[in-house]
Amino acid sequence: MRVLSVIALVALSCSISLAVELPRSAPESHGVSSTAILSFVDAADRDIDALHSFMLLRHGHLLAEGWWAPYHAEAPHSLYSLSKSFTSTAVGLAIDEGKLRLDDTVLQFFPDQAPSEPSQHLKQMRVHDLLRMSTGQQSEPRRADDEPWVKTFLAHPVPFKPGTHFLYNTSGTYMLSAIVQEATGQTVLDYLRPRLFEPLGIERPTWETCPAGITAGGYGLNIRTEDIARFGQLYLQQGQWQGKQLVPEAWVAAATARQTSNGSNPNSDWDQGYGYQFWRCRHGIYRGDGAFGQYCIVLPEQDAVIAITSGVRDMQSVLNLVWDKLLPAFGETPLPANEEESQKLKQRLETLSLPIPKGTTAGPDVQGRNYAFPPNEHDLESVTLSDNSETVTLATRFNGIDQRIACGRDGWRKQRAAWHRRPEQPVAAAGAWTGYDTFTAKLCFYETPYTVTVRLKFTGEQVDCTAQANVAFGPAPRIQVTGRAQ
Repeated sequence: MRVLSVIALVALSCSISLAVELPRSAPESHGVSSTAILSFVDAADRDIDALHSFMLLRHGHLLAEGWWAPYHAEAPHSLYSLSKSFTSTAVGLAIDEGKLRLDDTVLQFFPDQAPSEPSQHLKQMRVHDLLRMSTGQQSEPRRADDEPWVKTFLAHPVPFKPGTHFLYNTSGTYMLSAIVQEATGQTVLDYLRPRLFEPLGIERPTWETCPAGITAGGYGLNIRTEDIARFGQLYLQQGQWQGKQLVPEAWVAAATARQTSNGSNPNSDWDQGYGYQFWRCRHGIYRGDGAFGQYCIVLPEQDAVIAITSGVRDMQSVLNLVWDKLLPAFGETPLPANEEESQKLKQRLETLSLPIPKGTTAGPDVQGRNYAFPPNEHDLESVTLSDNSETVTLATRFNGIDQRIACGRDGWRKQRAAWHRRPEQPVAAAGAWTGYDTFTAKLCFYETPYTVTVRLKFTGEQVDCTAQANVAFGPAPRIQVTGRAQ
């Protein structure tokens, strides 16, 4: 019996793997020129800092895929608010199973956490209002580690009648996650495993939780770029996958339709309307998206899906590039094969890389010297550089904790390491003497959008240290301190 169970599990595993394999095809065979895709990639390298990955599907076939090293195909990537579209899917599935309804009030799920005298507007707030970011709140409730998030949300003022006022509200998405957990007895992550993740072949998804153990909902999902593409393809196919209806067709239609107006700027893809945790775009397109440029773009008229991860400040610039370079490239019929351009595109995609510091191999004689810093707000206590033939090791001490990162001289060096207040995680680093007295290192946390650039300028017995991240919510944090040799 045990042997049969093992065989059954292996067979199930194989069937899942085979079911989700995406067929690869030459772009021209599906009406897209390799030249147009190459133009998109070149423009991304030239004009945008920086894309991390890109996949293009049409008619269910993968036409192009690329990762900018050190990012790679098997690495999960932080989705930020693109997670919201997955939470929406969980709500749709729970509704289809009769676990809850769109018109259910929010308060009915949390009678023990409601204010003693809830306002009339809070009493009127429904699941439908959470889904379309129309809770009636004027500001987003906070999510603090020392407070129960559900109770904080319900205690927050609701000055407007729910359904009448659009406010992008990540705490509202968290409430959807909490409602799914109340209705099903499972976290959104666990609820979606057999219903969405496993059928799509999305392996080892992880999702952040609140202090109470509820899936964060509005952010925190980590999956691969191809997993994003599969999710988009599922929605493009009206919820069908390998002949099975995973998500109700009616839910796909409702979730991706305009459920509320959110602006009037015809040139902004954030003013085209909002669905159930999906954004409407120009050109009849819709998307899920997350901070710093995480995209699942679905183009129904073109029968195409584009998945992108990145670390950008200007998210509109990425969409503009898609509309300018890729949207006009979708032809109605196959194109003649173009082996030369197809090979050129293939080689380009296989050699993508984020730029690394360039310079000389030698600098001033600071080998192994310890530079100490006076007390500062960044808790940086000391820094030391150690050279060898292949790497330069950047050793730091922050708040009494020693950290070491090996920086490749001629390419990215992957490792697990901590930096400043970031916990230990996968990081790739590269460094060079960009001036005789200046060592520059790039630290790329390649399962996230973040890259930190560190510069050490040595003058006599003194070192000036600056470090800044590429993106942040608000102004990017910047370390700027001066130390002296010990």
